[in-house]
Amino acid sequence: MPNQVDMTVNLAGMVMKNPVCVASGTYGFGREYGQFYDLSEIGGICAKGLTLHRREGNPAPRIAETPMGILNSVGLQNPGVDAFIEHELPYLRQFDVKVIANISGNTPEEYGIMCEKLAEAGVDMIEVNISCPNVKAGGLAYGTRPELAAEVTREAKAHAGPVPVMVKLSPNVTDITDIAKAVADAGADALSLINTLRGMRIDVNTNRPVLKMNTGGLSGPAVLPVAVRMVWEVAQAVNLPILGMGGVSKGEDAAQLMLAGATAVAVGTAMFADPFAPIAVRDGLADIAQRKGLTAVAQLTGAVQPW
Repeated sequence: MPNQVDMTVNLAGMVMKNPVCVASGTYGFGREYGQFYDLSEIGGICAKGLTLHRREGNPAPRIAETPMGILNSVGLQNPGVDAFIEHELPYLRQFDVKVIANISGNTPEEYGIMCEKLAEAGVDMIEVNISCPNVKAGGLAYGTRPELAAEVTREAKAHAGPVPVMVKLSPNVTDITDIAKAVADAGADALSLINTLRGMRIDVNTNRPVLKMNTGGLSGPAVLPVAVRMVWEVAQAVNLPILGMGGVSKGEDAAQLMLAGATAVAVGTAMFADPFAPIAVRDGLADIAQRKGLTAVAQLTGAVQPW
């Protein structure tokens, strides 16, 4: 019997053919994965994180395996926003897939400039990464203080025009709902969470950290329970659509995030082991929705029944 479940979802006005995106920083700009399958198969592509100017990133070693995941300190290596608009966006526009640009800045003004450029270029959504150093605040990450997160959100919204702004939240905080409320009040159209958890591994033979930058971001299956918990908390705290991510490698993982309150989900680290993971997650979600007797996958969102 063919699957009759309606797979479309609406993320802050951006209608996707299915709820599966790929997470920023794990998919490049799609060219490599496009050798495996038609990029139109997935709902959305969160492109590799962009900065105003080209960045070379951090010195190697900057990625390492760890039980149930990986640590990375790539350092936002990217060609810069102008190069993305000129060379990468036209490639992505060949496919029937929503294009989400991810941006990081050192100042609120940088976020504003990038939002203006990307809105004019016609991306479908802008994902604002606030989990990066803030030069003006002495190296503190925007994502750890509500007032700073709100400042960046307001600046992004002021320059994004009709393009929806989705703010990516850091899990490295005492209470993620404080940040969620602050950016919601500042006008965010959607939220994405979680970003990586800060972690560290040490080589006991050399006594040195396995990463040149000492610490890095932990992602992969190990973080899924944290992601589910935080999506659930944020969904209770604010009335905004959520792109849930963190440890998704199969349909059941994605279903957990949607039941917790996510409208859509993103697959990341799993693709390093299996490039076809987003397709498997999409099909797994469809099977789960059909098994539950749902007519639309969107009916999973927020359907958790706490004890």
